This record gives sequence, C-alpha cells and structure tokens, in this order.
Amino acid sequence: MDAVFWVVLGVLLAVAEIFTTTLFLLMFAVGAFAAAGAAALGAPTAVQALVFAAVSALTVAVVRPAIRRHARPALDSGEQPFGVAAIEGATALVLEPVDADRGLVKIDGELWSARSYDATQSFTPGQRVQVIKVQGATALVWQDDVSTPGELPGTRE
Repeated sequence: MDAVFWVVLGVLLAVAEIFTTTLFLLMFAVGAFAAAGAAALGAPTAVQALVFAAVSALTVAVVRPAIRRHARPALDSGEQPFGVAAIEGATALVLEPVDADRGLVKIDGELWSARSYDATQSFTPGQRVQVIKVQGATALVWQDDVSTPGELPGTRE
C-alpha cells in the first residue's frame, strides 16, 4: 500500500510540473518514485520518508541546475542558435509584396510567409529585409540596413 501512495504522489507531482515548468516539482516526483521503490522492497515508513527527502534534495541540488544550464537558449549560452532563434535577425529576400497583412520571403533557402513589423512599411519583390520576430509560421520583417543591389539608398517605401 505504501508503494501505491508514493507512485500516486510521484505522478501527481509530475503532472503538476507540466503546469509550472520550473523543474522543481519534477525533482520531488523523482524522490517519490524512489520512495516507492523503497516501499516495494519492504522498507519501513520512516526509511521511505528519508529516501524521499534525500533523493528530492539531491535532485534539486545537483540535477536541476545541470538541466537548467543545458536548457538555456542558445543566445544566452553563446552557442550557435538553431530553429526559430536562428531565423530571428536573419536577412530575407522579398519574393512577393510584403505589407502589414501578407507577403512571402525567402530565408536561408526556405519560403516563409511574412508581414511587415511596422504596419506603415511595405516591401517589393527583390528587396532585402531583416527578420525581427517569428510568430507561428510568419516572419515579421523590417527594412534591412544594407541596400538591395541596384537600389539607391533612401528609395525604399
């Protein structure tokens, strides 16, 4: 019966972690599962509680910092960004007119739907733009600091 209690507690803590995403409750869930193992081996209740406390404390003190360190965004850790983080800040080529409502750009060989970050700006095909932010599957773009080949500075819309 004690093992069932610890397993139920561990599952409840793991489910609660889904809603908090702090990696704190998950460490206590690990402690509860370890206590369930002790209970299954026939340990008395005091030993089960001690196993729960010790394993929870060790995971909070040792494992959680290591997980959080590896879970940092690539930009914070100085590593090469990937995924959406790599797209933000990239230069894109406008393929179809981009305004506040719609558009199409090419970013690193991939086609992306796009909108102008500033609703007053619009871009014509051939212009280079900067990806400011990605919302879902849409890149929000801004005027690039480098002129598009064949374009005179200051002639953009």
